Parts: sequence; C-alpha cells; structure tokens
Amino acid sequence: MKKVLALIAALVVATLAFAGCGGSQSSSSSSSGAAQSSGAKTLKVGATAVPHAEILEAAKPLLEKEGITLDIVEFNDYVQPNLALNDKELDANFFQHEPYLKNFMEEHKDVKLVNAGGIHIEPMGIYSKKVKDLKDLKDGATISIPNDPTNGGRALLLLQKAGLLKLKDGVNEKATLQDIAENPKNFKFQEVEAAQVPRTLEDVDAAVINSNFAMQIPLDPTKDSLFIEDSTSPYVNIIAVREGDENRPEIQALIKVLHSQEIKDFINNKYKGAVVPAF
Repeated sequence: MKKVLALIAALVVATLAFAGCGGSQSSSSSSSGAAQSSGAKTLKVGATAVPHAEILEAAKPLLEKEGITLDIVEFNDYVQPNLALNDKELDANFFQHEPYLKNFMEEHKDVKLVNAGGIHIEPMGIYSKKVKDLKDLKDGATISIPNDPTNGGRALLLLQKAGLLKLKDGVNEKATLQDIAENPKNFKFQEVEAAQVPRTLEDVDAAVINSNFAMQIPLDPTKDSLFIEDSTSPYVNIIAVREGDENRPEIQALIKVLHSQEIKDFINNKYKGAVVPAF
C-alpha cells in the first residue's frame, strides 16, 4: 500500500509540474505573439490632471489607431514629472512651458530634456474672492503668486500689465519681487508653490493662478478672472522628452495626434477659451 501511495503521489507532482510549465510557457508565448502581431507599443507620459491628462485621454483612441497604447501618469507638482522623465521612468511629460523647462535645467544640471512640440496655452489669470474689480484692491492688500522663478516672473509681468505695479526696465519672465520698481498701493506678496496658490484665495486679497490649477478648484478662467493673459502669451505648454528622443516614431506620432483637428476641437469645445490650442 505504501508503494502504491508513493507512486500516486509522484504521478500527481509530475503532472502538476508539467501543467505549470506548460501553462506558463503558453501564456508567455501567447502574450508575446499578440504584441508582435499587433505591433503594439506603449508610451508612458506624465501629466498634471487638468487640462493635460484630460487632453491625453482624448488622444488615447487616436493613438491606438497608430498601434500605440498611452499610459498616463498624473502628478500634482511641477518638479517630479521632469525628474521622473530624466530618470527614464517616463517617455515624455506634458505640464510645462519652455521658459519653465529651461529654468528647471539651469537648476538641475544633470537634467537633459527638450521641447518635442508645443500644444496649447493656458492663460494665467488674477482672481479674487474679496473684490470684483482690481482697482478696488486696498492699500497694503496681499497678493499670492507662484514661487517658482518662471511662473513667479510671469505673474509679476501680468500684474504689471494689469496696472498694479511697475517692474524695472528690461526685466523679463525671470522677474522677482526685488525687480519691482513701483508699488503705489504697497501690495504685499505671498509666494506659494504654483499648485497651492488656489488654496490661498480665501486668505489673500488676490491671487495669480495658472489656468490648469484654477480649473481644478474649479474656477472658469474666462469668467472668474479679473484680468487674464491674452493670446499673445509666449507660454506654450509643451511635450518634453529626453534629449535625443524627440525624433522617436512614437513621440512623433504623439505630437501628430495632439496637433490633429480632433484634439483642437476637443480643446476648444471643452475649455471654451480657458485653454487655447497653439497649433
């Protein structure tokens, strides 16, 4: 009886081992074969939620027709997407304009990223829960602005264009608070991470907010802002990639889709001027 039981046990183990190996090999071969036959490729793109991830979601089915699966990874800050891309955790990212990218690389010498194509403009606006008109801001009012160099400078240029202050002659998008030449109403400035500026609205008299973050809380840039950048803004949001990857067929396919009439119509219909196509 012991010999019979031992023989049965051996046969069961052998059968399971054979089935396990056979099943694993079949699954692997099937998966590999499907990938090879379809020519499917995956692009992993980092993006902030609004509007970048939304635009990429609209592009997904168009890319699938090109045999490319789009994997969207959402971020809620302006630093990690570039670091992740540089570290090859992403194939591209979509959240920034070129002045910000250039400044980022000046501060992070080991980061080598390039602009693969401009997609849209998100006009920066000035918002307030305390006044209905900027001329009603009181002497000594507090205004919050982004604390990163390019968006902070951009905010100061917008405040200048709105007539709230004057910067030193020749100052560009790298303007800082030290570059304010005239501040007739003695405004105070609170510098905050760009993504957090909308959260200051209840506590400050006015805030200068990037449209993508304004729309998340949600504000309508075309209706709720008291002053907003016009279509001449140089701050085009781009697809960024590692240096040398800009000519990859998959990246070129992504740019082609994002420059398509379908995406242009999506942007215009969904955002109604709060986001403007740059192609």
